Amino acid sequence: MAPGASEENICATLHKIDDIKLDICPIPEPAPGQVLLKMDSVGICGSDVHYWTHGAIGDFIVKAPMVLGHEAAGVVEKLGPNVKNLKVGDRVAIEPGVPCRMCGYCKEGTYNLCPDMQFCATPPVHGNLAKYYVHAADFCYKLPDNMTLEEGALMEPLAVGVHACQRAGVCLGKKVLICGAGPIGLVNLLTAKAMGASEVVITDIMDNRLEVAKSLGADHVYKVKMGAKAEDMAQDIKNILGGTGAHVTIECSGVESSIRFGIFSTRSGGCLVLVGLGRPEVTLPIVNAACREVDIRGIFRYANCYPKAIDLVASGRVNVKPLITHRFQLEETVKAFETAKTGAGGAIKVMIKC
Repeated sequence: MAPGASEENICATLHKIDDIKLDICPIPEPAPGQVLLKMDSVGICGSDVHYWTHGAIGDFIVKAPMVLGHEAAGVVEKLGPNVKNLKVGDRVAIEPGVPCRMCGYCKEGTYNLCPDMQFCATPPVHGNLAKYYVHAADFCYKLPDNMTLEEGALMEPLAVGVHACQRAGVCLGKKVLICGAGPIGLVNLLTAKAMGASEVVITDIMDNRLEVAKSLGADHVYKVKMGAKAEDMAQDIKNILGGTGAHVTIECSGVESSIRFGIFSTRSGGCLVLVGLGRPEVTLPIVNAACREVDIRGIFRYANCYPKAIDLVASGRVNVKPLITHRFQLEETVKAFETAKTGAGGAIKVMIKC
């Protein structure tokens, strides 16, 4: 059923650094192949906060007002022409990146590398932190009856974990080190355990995050010592894992010292994947990695991972609900962003209800 004539489409719009306003926007009409969604839940990602506080991430610069939000789920309100895979009332998780579908990367299945990707809340593309939003129907995934819309919104970060663990080759019997116990580190923990990792060690500098990691199934937690040498901490990890280090290291912080630590902690012949993004150039012990045949692989978002992420949750193999620590209404967006930025109250994932 189409929205009523009196309904307003409130959108959380970033106008400039440190300036989020709740604007009234037109309710968009779905084009062919699109659906109009009544938004329900939108999680705040670190990238949303970074655009708010810095106005840019790398070459992506906010030059005009931009609606924020990309971790989202909603309910189909109206179908555009030619939509066959969904119906009005379907509850869906929204994969926020829509590629061109025509280039070589798209045809090969690595559509996350599409040079013409339109990704929610990546300038100049608007996000979905709004009452109503239109999206490509083929990038909306119907949720099973046993999943909530909040869980649907968390399929975005979980898809990152699925892609990272697949790229890293996590499987039965592998010992895994995860650097960083923020939301992305925690979804990698959940995914690695579900994919059969025999032992998972997760690191952080904050005790409360390590406590959450332990409650989510981490076999070992390790508090990073400020100022300690990467080689010394890597020896600690090797001792924890039986002397030879991790088969797989998943680096989620993007911090140079943590990447160095990750390389030293990875056993010879192992693999380190870079999920966290920090400075554009860093100094690494590359000869150490090369001589020990430690593969270093990049991770950029995900491709073909949403169905797998949904299956992990629907089947009960992964429980993402404990990640949500705070909830706010759309009208409280600025307060929600402040909470996500400061981590007040032990915030892990902040969810906005639209």
